[in-house]
Parts: sequence; structure tokens; C-alpha cells
Amino acid sequence: MPKRNASAEYLFLAFFFLAIGCDGQERGQVSAFAQPSPLAESLPRFLTEPEDGFIVRNSPVLLSCAASPATQIYFKCNGEWLHQKAHNSQEHIDDSTGRTVWEVKTDVSRQQVEEIFGLDDYWCQCVAWSAAGTTKSRKAYIRIANFRKRFEQEPLGKEVPVNHEVLLDCRPPHAIPPPQVKWLKNDIVIDPAKDPNFYITVEHNLIIKQARVEDTANYTCLAKNVVGSRRSSTALVIVYVDGGWSQWTEWSECSSKCARGLQKRTRACSNPTPLNGGTFCTGEAIQKIACTTPCPVDGSWGEWSKWSACGPECTHWRSRECSYPSPGNGGKDCSESPLQSQNCTKGLCMKSSKYRQEFINTSETRDEIALYAGVAVALVVAVGIVLTAAVVLYKRRRHEYGSDILDATSAMTGGFGPANLKAGRHDNSHLLCMAVQPDLTASAGQFHGASFPPREGPQKIAMTQSPLLESMPLTHGKACASVCMSSMDSAATVEFGQNLPPALASADSELGSLSSDFRCHSIPHRSGMGFAAMPEKKEKTAVPPLGALPYDRRPSACGTFGCMGGRLVIANAGVSLLVPPGAIPQGQFYKMYLMVSHDDALRPVLEGDQTLLSPVVVFGPPNVPLLTPVVVSVPHCAELCSEDWLLSMQRQEIGGDWEEMLRYREEPPFPPCYWQLGNGVCHLMTETPAAYALLGEPLSPAAVKLLRLAAFGPSVCPSLEYSLRIYCLPDDDDSLEEVVELEKRLGGRLVVESKTLRFKANAGNLRLSVHNTPNTLWTNKLQDRFQDIPFGHIWPGTQRLLHCMFTLERNALSTAELSCKLCVQQLEGEGQILHVQTLLHNVCSPLSGGCLQGGSGALTLVGPAAFKLPYAIRQKLCGSLDVQSPHGHDWRLLAHKLGVHRCMEYFQSKPSPTGTILDLWEAQHLEDGDLDLLATVLEEMGRREDMNPQTTET
Repeated sequence: MPKRNASAEYLFLAFFFLAIGCDGQERGQVSAFAQPSPLAESLPRFLTEPEDGFIVRNSPVLLSCAASPATQIYFKCNGEWLHQKAHNSQEHIDDSTGRTVWEVKTDVSRQQVEEIFGLDDYWCQCVAWSAAGTTKSRKAYIRIANFRKRFEQEPLGKEVPVNHEVLLDCRPPHAIPPPQVKWLKNDIVIDPAKDPNFYITVEHNLIIKQARVEDTANYTCLAKNVVGSRRSSTALVIVYVDGGWSQWTEWSECSSKCARGLQKRTRACSNPTPLNGGTFCTGEAIQKIACTTPCPVDGSWGEWSKWSACGPECTHWRSRECSYPSPGNGGKDCSESPLQSQNCTKGLCMKSSKYRQEFINTSETRDEIALYAGVAVALVVAVGIVLTAAVVLYKRRRHEYGSDILDATSAMTGGFGPANLKAGRHDNSHLLCMAVQPDLTASAGQFHGASFPPREGPQKIAMTQSPLLESMPLTHGKACASVCMSSMDSAATVEFGQNLPPALASADSELGSLSSDFRCHSIPHRSGMGFAAMPEKKEKTAVPPLGALPYDRRPSACGTFGCMGGRLVIANAGVSLLVPPGAIPQGQFYKMYLMVSHDDALRPVLEGDQTLLSPVVVFGPPNVPLLTPVVVSVPHCAELCSEDWLLSMQRQEIGGDWEEMLRYREEPPFPPCYWQLGNGVCHLMTETPAAYALLGEPLSPAAVKLLRLAAFGPSVCPSLEYSLRIYCLPDDDDSLEEVVELEKRLGGRLVVESKTLRFKANAGNLRLSVHNTPNTLWTNKLQDRFQDIPFGHIWPGTQRLLHCMFTLERNALSTAELSCKLCVQQLEGEGQILHVQTLLHNVCSPLSGGCLQGGSGALTLVGPAAFKLPYAIRQKLCGSLDVQSPHGHDWRLLAHKLGVHRCMEYFQSKPSPTGTILDLWEAQHLEDGDLDLLATVLEEMGRREDMNPQTTET
């Protein structure tokens, strides 16, 4: 501070006391005592005035002011002068005006403000003076800032239909100064200037003018002032869309090409598609009406007219008309000529030498024809005798080899009888060919001895020299599943090859982990059957208890098959293997297996947007010599549409990698194998044992992959927390069965029936959320209230047991019921709602070991019992339809009637096209095989008599 002389100090004190005396005067008013002279300085003018402030916690507020011209400035707060020590004063020269500027600062503490009682706020102002008088600044008010924690009103979650208005209330906590309020959508600030669909009122409420599907989100009210910020609870707004019907399609053609039939039209619940729990369309999606199509009428000849009079050329004529009935509705015209002529004098009319010579030549020609006809008749009789002898000899040899042909009375009852019913038969235990139906329920002893030793080198099977094959008993098949394997004696086995591909080697290790090879089939023997004494070879294997078996034991089945074939079925996985008659050479037996692989390392490598649509299925052994194709039935989860999918069948053979074997609708002219795709299942005909899998690549975002949604909860819940696990699985029985087995071991159970979700290839994530839980009884511990599964985790189909878990907490152990909705929604796709309503058990009852055992559903059928169509009828159909007919009433028409005519070249390349088609029909109708339906097809073809087995031995 610059040094002042004594006169200046005296002048300062005078003005100071003058200012004290003039405190009640108005700002800028000067007392009469201090009226300046014309030559004195002007009144001070404030360049900076103190501003209002807020004390946050214990931080003081800094006030400052500046005036010019001024000789001194002091602060006056609430009518009292502050002590000189509380001031921080300084002066400097203003460069622009050259005048002296006096500046002063002071701090106002929380204690100063709190000492003031009453309704008035704490205020301060500056007083500046000069030689001309004093000037007062504006009053600056200082308050203590605060911010309460609890909102006076918080927003609440809502479910609203699309295009409706949504109002979310928000009244922030009381605060000084008043807070600024903003709204967050999924933690992103809402700017009404950018999105005019949002509007924030002066009361801080949020209005969504027209709710859109994309407005489904978590909304939060955010209040902020100098003290801090406060967030309200999150309100979940779900904008749902009720489903609406699309327009009806055009009526289809009449289902019957002749007589009465049906026409139908369809509509879809896609205008719009239900979203976010919206109601599905009510009413029918399919309408049917009766229709009648006129049947084609083939023309038929009427009666001949009378002969005309004998003409001059010794001939007379007669005619007929194609009018009994006339051809109509596209029917065929009558064949042959409508006119007929003949000599009306029996050759006695000789008008010229020309006619006489013709008559002589005609007579000689007739004599020669008679001679040749006699020779031909003799040859025909001789050939007939030879053929009759051959047929008799053939029947005798069939009888010696024990060909068991079903009796007609058991195979035909009206249309047909059940294929597994047989009439009584004589004891033919000495016969060689095991074409008879095996007794799968008989409990017989086992024949111990290696009648079929392991193959080494080119020889397929090395037979023993004992009379075993001359008196072989009935073959018995037995299911061999991974969860129910037991120790067995070795019997009639064929060793598998050692150099297996990864998938086949895994199958061998899975099914044979308890022994060196498969031991799940036995050949029983009976006393007095003429068996020679054979050396016993018993290889007992230790079987661990059930609890010691690994959890992920793969579903499997196995059985020993011969020339009459059989079937392996894994019911819980929807997988089956059909070995048709004649596929295995006669006199040889092979132990075959079927397995579903769960090993991630054995799955094919996916490229681009490819997805795995089926489980990896393995059958073998790899070295079985198949003479005809077997049929492998594999489930898949694709919604078939040729415009949306590019489907391919992948195969892994011995020592090789996965390779593409077939591409749907792009098969070569003579493919190495054939596949028939249906809704949910694929039937593959192949002669190569290997590992197979179905892959798909979407051609458009509309490609649909079906998912199975299954919700599980604990069987007992002794604590307050309750966990819900929602699995998103491929829509096949094997995946669901695997989860059920896992949950049994975890102590869980299915709390609601599983549902199917149409998952589109539009890259939309899958969102899972829990709604409608009783707030007074349950609390959702998940803060966001929903979880997302990325699209890339679901679409490839390679991640097993994919699920999300929601943890709910009940307020008391007495709460014994849970009721809520699980919403599963694909973003920009479709959704499903699982309504959970379950009772809780607080006490955990001890579980017995048997309750954790899960059946594999494995089944082995050997011989004729494995097929719907009796063997005798099958053989007659093959003999009748394999020969091509000029009119096309052969195996080609059968393929068209059965809907398997997509690649006729494949059937044509087989020794018996009819047998291959019937094998595919057997695989397609494993559960719903109806022989009456097949009889109807053959009747339409004019082959009804071929279904009568009585004619097979004529």
C-alpha cells in the first residue's frame, strides 16, 4: 500500500466518520457537510460489485468489489462494518483512464451466516468513498447450500402399448439452490431438442408423446446443484406391440385332383408381429373350405354297328363311336381305329387273276405260319417245365435255410395288421439265415465264445469250424446306453478299427470306456440245440457305480445286426439309424453303434455367418461293409425356407477333416448320398459310417433358427434367495435332455413348460427380463432388471448350456409361492413370455441315488421287428416295381407319391430303387408309420395286389 502524508490521513478519517454518520442515507447521497466544490473529485463508481454466493459444507464465500475514483472501500454485512483485518485491499492504476482503482476482498464463513437469526438472509455490501462523498454497492446475499437425499416423487415403471403417451413423474429433493433436473435413458441424457418425441415439463416430469418400440428402456431422473447430484430409482418402460393379422393369402388349389378335397388359405400374425409381451392374434391362422374337382373321364368304345352290305371289292364295313362314355375333363381318347373291314365272301370272290394269285399266296403263308406256331408251342412247354422244376428247387432251398416269410393272415387285416404280429411257427432252430423276428424280451443264457474274431487284413470275418452256424439260435438285440452300461460277457463281436477320425475315436472311447470293445449284445443258446463245445472267453469288466460315471456321458445305442438289418434309436435325442435288410452281407454280423457327440472339439469349424443346426451324430464301425445305404435321422432347428437358407451336410471320415458332402438343392446329377429335409428332422441315406452334422448359412435376415427356452429353479429353497435360470438352447430333444440331466444334479427342476422362440438372423441380441413380481413379497437383486445375450453367442450354436440367471429375494421364509413373468425378446425380432407360478419348499428332503438316474431312451430292434412293412411284402414290391413300366407305374411313380422324387438319379443308381425308397419311408415314419397310407398310395398306382403276401409263393 503506498505511503500517504498526514493531511491525507486526516482527510481519510474525516470521510470515514462522515460515512458512519450517513449510513441511513440513500446510495450515492452526500451530506450537506460534505458537498464538494466544483474543483473536487467525482463520486466513486463501482467497477465490480459483490455477487450472491452459497456456502457448500464449510467452504467460505469470497466477496470482492472494486471502485474508482476511491480512496478507501470497506464491507458492511447485515448493518455492521467488518473489521479492517477482514479486508484484503489493494490499489492500482487503470491503464486506460489513468485513475486509481481501489479493490477489496473478504471471506464470509459458515459461522458468520449461522449467527444470524430470523427470516432475513445474510447480506454484505461495499461502501467506497472519495473526496466527493460515498457510494454503496448492491447487496450480495449469502446462503448455506443443502441438498436432501430422498426424492419427493420418483418415476414408476410402466407397460404401455405402442403410440400411446407416457408420463413419468419426478419431484426432486428440496435443495438450496434449486437443482437442475435432467432425464436419462439407459444412462444417456435425453435432449428434447434432438428428439422432439420427448418433452420435459416445468415440474420436471418427462412426457413421451408417442411411445415407440425403441423407447423401451430404463429411465432415471437426475437432479444436480452445487452440493452434488441425486438419482431417482430406475423406471423400466416397456412398449409392447399387440399382434395383428396379415392379409389372407389366395386360396390354394384343391387338394384332390379328383372328387372332393380341401382348399385352404393362411394368414400370419405379422401385421404387426407381437413384441415385448404383446398379445398374440386371436382367431384362426388357417381357413379351409371344401372343393370338388371334376374327375378325368377316359373315353370308351361303344358297340359295333352292323356290317354293311358287301361291296364291289368283296369287303364290308362296320363302325363304333367313342361315346360310352365320351372323354372329358382331360381324359384319354379311345385307342385303336373306329372302323373295321373284312372280306365278305370268305375268299370266294375272285374278280381277276390278280385276286386269284393273292388268294393262293395267302393260303401258302397260312400253312407256314401253322408250322412255325407248332414249333413255338413245343418250345414254350419245354421252357415251362424247366422253370417249374427250378421254382420247386428254389422253394426247397428256401425252406432249408429257414426263410421266415410272414403269414398273410398276420400281415393283412382289411388294409394291414401291425408289423410285429406273427402267427405261430414251427421250431426251425436248425436254420441258418436269421430272417425270423427275434425275441427281444426273452431272458436266455449267453453263448460264450468268439464266433466272430477280430478282423485283421482283407478277410472280413473269420468263422470257426464248429457247427455253430448250422444251428444258430435267434438273435437278441439289447440297447447299450452310456448311463446304463453293465458288465457283460464277450459274445460274437467284431472289433473296430484303431485308426479312427476324432469324432469316431471319441465315439469308440465314450461307448467303450468300460471295456476294450462294445459288450452290449449277446447270442443266447438253448439246451439241446446241437451246439458244439466252444472254449469260453469271459472278459468281465468292472462297472463303476452310477455316481462315479461322468455327467456328460453321451447318448448312445448299439446292437449287433446281420443280413436282416435292424434299427438303433436314441429317443431322448430324436436320433435313429435304420439298417435295411440286405445292407450287411448274408452270414456276417456286425456290432454297430450310434452316438450323439457333445465334445466341442469334435464339431465342424464354422465360417462367416454359418450356424450349427443339428447335433453331431456318429455311427459305425467305420469298416462295416454296407451293400445298400443306411438311413440316419438327425433333428435340426432350422425353419425351412429355400430363399432364406443355404444348407449343407458336413462329414468327417477316417483320418480326415470335416468336409462338405451335400448342398441342399445343389446336388450333383448322381450324388454319393441322398438327404430328405423335413420340418425338424433330416433323413440321410449313406453307405459311409462317419460323423455327420448339418450347417446353415443365412441368405437374408429373415432366416429363422428355432430356440428352446427352458426355465429352471431349485427344488428346495432353504434361504431367502431364489435363483431362476433361463436356458436358450437349440430346438432339439438332445439339448433339452442334457440340461435336464445337469439340473437334476444341481438340485434344480423345470418350473414352467419350455417354449420355442423364432430367432432371426438380423444380428439382434436376446434380452431377458423378469416382470410382475409381487413387490411386497419379492425383490429383484439385479439392478438393471434385464440381461442381454449377444447375438454372436447364440447364432453359431456352438456354446452349450447358454443361460442367464436372475436372483430374487423373498422378504420372509414364510413366502411359499413365486409368481412372475419371464420375458425373452430378440431385439428387432420376436419374443416369448414364460409365466412362472411355483411353490417353494424350505426343507430339503434327502434324495435317493435313483432319482438322479436319467434314462437314455436307447432302443435296439433286430430283424423284421424293426420295420413297419413286413419283409415278404417288401420283397414283392421290390420285384414288381424295380422293373420300369412303359406307363411309368413303377418305382418312379412311387417316389412321386411318397414325395421323395427330388433326386431320382440316386435311386436309379441303386440295385433296388424300390427298396431304397421304402427304406427312406420306414425312417420317415418311425413313430407314425401307417401301412394303410402306403396301401392307399399303391392302390392309386394300380398295385394293390402287390400288398398281398399270399401271392409271393404262387
